[in-house]
Amino acid sequence: MKIIYSIFISLLLATTLAAQEWQELKSEHFMLYFLSDENKEFSRGVLNKAEKDYNRIASDLGYSRNSNFWTWDNRVKIFVYPDHETYLKESGQPEWSEGMADYKNKSILSYSGSSNFLVSVLPHEMTHLIFRDFIGIRRKVPLWLDEGIAQWEEEAKRQIIKKTSKACFSKGTLFSIKDLMELDIHLIDKSNKIHLRGTSLGGEGGFLIIDGKSLVDIYYIESASLVGFLIERHGTENFTEFCRQLRDGRDLEGALSAAYPAQIHNIQELEAQWIEYLKEE
Repeated sequence: MKIIYSIFISLLLATTLAAQEWQELKSEHFMLYFLSDENKEFSRGVLNKAEKDYNRIASDLGYSRNSNFWTWDNRVKIFVYPDHETYLKESGQPEWSEGMADYKNKSILSYSGSSNFLVSVLPHEMTHLIFRDFIGIRRKVPLWLDEGIAQWEEEAKRQIIKKTSKACFSKGTLFSIKDLMELDIHLIDKSNKIHLRGTSLGGEGGFLIIDGKSLVDIYYIESASLVGFLIERHGTENFTEFCRQLRDGRDLEGALSAAYPAQIHNIQELEAQWIEYLKEE
């Protein structure tokens, strides 16, 4: 999902709030806004799911803060628009978007009735906010890590991620980590445009002719698979330390060697171990 860093969204919401009568629901960590009674039941379900996801994701990532984090005036705001068309118009997101997170204003936007919102979009965007709160808004981290964590925390998709990443590996359609880091999916057109990408996973070079949507799908699957490998094989505590090292200014390889001193010292070792993980039955 596209992430907005500018003040555009805050101005947009201020204008929209002034023009329409938002209704409000509150929980310990969230403030949810919706526009009509028809959306109230869906909105209550969103609020309940948000609290459950928050506790699970924070635990999964080993994330701890003082008891006032995301409480009272620091609560995350969730805006539920009445339909997809209104959401797209107000958010400025591309046609395929079902939700987005705004780091700067700690808010999540989506729409009532979104088929994937509760199981996919909500935990995905919430993870972006939790991760960025830990790392820092301005701290540069690999995009695959940011997106991979968010994908992995869509809990219902984990088995699909594992199965699909193994299938892609066996077909030779995954990228090397170096290639992955050079790709910015936010710039990829998901229309019928055809892309030619080099592949060199495991040292074997080749080319992949692929459409934009498939390219983005593979990027997300591969990113999530890498995060899943780090968490499942080396544990939450080491993964949290890896993220902490990035937060404190180390580059990717420096953070890897500091967090996994006995196992991973560079990108090549990370890739080699991940490949073995993909080969497992």
